[in-house]
Amino acid sequence: MKRRQFLKKSIIGGTIIAVGGAYFWLKTGDGADHLTVKAAIQQLNSLKEKKITSSGQWNPAKVFNHLAQSIEYSMTGYPQHKSDLFKNTLGSMAFSVFTSRGKMSHSLSEVIPGAPLIKDDEDILLALKRLKQSLIDFDNYKGTLQPHFAYGKLSKQKYSYAHIMHINNHFQELRFNA
Repeated sequence: MKRRQFLKKSIIGGTIIAVGGAYFWLKTGDGADHLTVKAAIQQLNSLKEKKITSSGQWNPAKVFNHLAQSIEYSMTGYPQHKSDLFKNTLGSMAFSVFTSRGKMSHSLSEVIPGAPLIKDDEDILLALKRLKQSLIDFDNYKGTLQPHFAYGKLSKQKYSYAHIMHINNHFQELRFNA
């Protein structure tokens, strides 16, 4: 009898701790309200005169081109997609967690599936200009947005969050010096 009560209380207690921990983990962060295209463009404008270096596997130009590529694909369509099962389960859950936290974390050297490889010797200012233009084009886009390769169908607002979180995640490996 005592063993049964112990197991029952352990399961209930563990469940309470797990649910509380999951809630805390999901709520850690600022949320997505501050993730705006306008703020991202202002940030990019401030980089023109700075020396930009990377602590990651990709140089800054490759990072900027990768980010632009992703934004462009939201309007034109991604070359390859995860399965619908993935997009409707893990992909959707990951996006919800990222949005709730206001930040994304993913492999920062992972290419977009099926996308052409980005050269390592691209000009940094041209890549920065491409990224800025892709954000402007996205902000002005009135057509139907294409499903994200991992998250599935997103509204324009949710795509904005995804793009800005993606930029912010990659910018963690970049250094901006005067």
